Parts: sequence; structure tokens; C-alpha cells
Amino acid sequence: MDGALGERSSRIASAHRLLRRSRRVEAREFLAEGVQAVTEAIAYAKEEPGSVLELYVTADAGQRHVELVRAAFAAGVEVTQVTTRAASFLSDTQAPQGIVARCRMIDVSVAEAIGSAPKSVAVLVNANDPGNAGTVVRLADASGADAVIFAGESVDAFNPKAVRASAGSIFHLPLARATDVSELLVELAAAGLNLVATTGAAEVDLDTAGDDGLLDLPTAWLFGSEAHGLPEHVIAAADVALKVPIHGKAESLNLATAAAVCLYATASAHRRAAKVQDQTHA
Repeated sequence: MDGALGERSSRIASAHRLLRRSRRVEAREFLAEGVQAVTEAIAYAKEEPGSVLELYVTADAGQRHVELVRAAFAAGVEVTQVTTRAASFLSDTQAPQGIVARCRMIDVSVAEAIGSAPKSVAVLVNANDPGNAGTVVRLADASGADAVIFAGESVDAFNPKAVRASAGSIFHLPLARATDVSELLVELAAAGLNLVATTGAAEVDLDTAGDDGLLDLPTAWLFGSEAHGLPEHVIAAADVALKVPIHGKAESLNLATAAAVCLYATASAHRRAAKVQDQTHA
């Protein structure tokens, strides 16, 4: 493939290092691999010029996704043809799709993420599985949440697996990182959010909370790690602790599934409350 960059190219080697978290943090860049992630990245670049720095694409992938490559050119993104081996070098999957975007970090401060009147925020506390974390970003986006915050020792939001699992949703809503969980909770409360800790040990379940109107409030959902759940001090600092009711024989739900139930419960409650308010003022 004449003219295509190979895996030994210094540019490809430099981009490859972005698969490591330390390099992503240092460079303030990350890789978005695959058609869906790249499509959303290019769409974002149209609104935020400079957010996508370069698109690496194989000849085969370029032929399959001509319109996407054209959209990249139209958005002012540099397009570089690479060999199949180079594309694989930029991917951590077993079946690379041959199309990878090098992007600027798009995380923001907590204050920017939650804005002035937040309604629903997902907070991941010490969540260490990138696939689950990325899926929560996708769920937050789908449910209409305002932001996702990665707190404490949580996985990097721009981990390649997390980016893939988000299916492009990392480009749709604000993402923030907060190292100090206690300070974060104070900031969320000051923004008017009801802090809801999720734990299987809670006495109140989601159904009861809905009946009591708790879910009508602006809510920050606190989700813990897959293995250990939320730390006790975080549960104690929350306004309320809730559990997802298990009506069958399953022992528990994984992080992403529990987050889906909780985020959609809030979204439904907010829509019902808004409908009642509209009818009241009609």
C-alpha cells in the first residue's frame, strides 16, 4: 500500500502510546476506534473545530466508509491512510475496524459538567471496569442525564474499551473527573442535587422511592465499584440510600444494569412531574 503509514512510523508509534493512560493524561489526547465512535467524533468536530486531530484509515475501511472520510475532510480533520498492521497497532481489539480518530480530551470541570440547574447526574465512584463505565456513559446519554462524573479511583473515561462501550456517547454529554469524592458530594449538594447512594443493603427500594416522590427531585446517582460497591462514608454522606428491588432469584445486578434502571426511573419521574406541571398551568 504505497503512501500508507506503517506501524513503524513515528506518527503511528506516538498515537499507539495513547493506549496507555499515563500518555493520554500527559498528551491530553485519546483514541476513538471503530465506525460508530469515529462517526460521533467527526460530528462533534463539526461543532467544535480542533477536537479531532487526525483520522487514521486503511484503504479498505476508506472504501467502505467514503462518506465518513468525506465528513472528516469537511470538518477540517487531517486524514491519514495507514496499513492494516498500523491500524491494528492503534487498536486494543481482536478485530480492528481499520478506522481510528485521534482526539483532544473533552472532559470539563465538575462545575461546567453540572451547569446551573442540573436534573440528573451519574457519578461513578471507584468504578474500575472500563466496559461498564463506558456503558454507563451511553445509558446516561440515552436517559437524558446532564453529565457523568468519574470520581475517586474510577477508570479513565477515555480508556479505549470505555470509549467503545460508550458507542460515541462520550461526545454527547459532559464528562468530568473528581479525585476527592467528599468535596464532589459537597459541590453536587450545593448545586441542588439530591444525593442518592445505590447499595443492596439499603432499607428503601426504588419502587418505594418512586411512590414517595423522591425521584421527582434533581438527582445525583452514586454508583460504586463492581466488586465492592460504594464506600460506607459515601453512603453515609448521601441524602438517601436506595436499592434496586430484585423480584426474581438473581443475586444482584451488575453496575451497568443497575445504572440503567436507576437513570431511567429518574427520567420517567421527571417527565411525569413535568407533564403534571404543564397540565396544572394549562
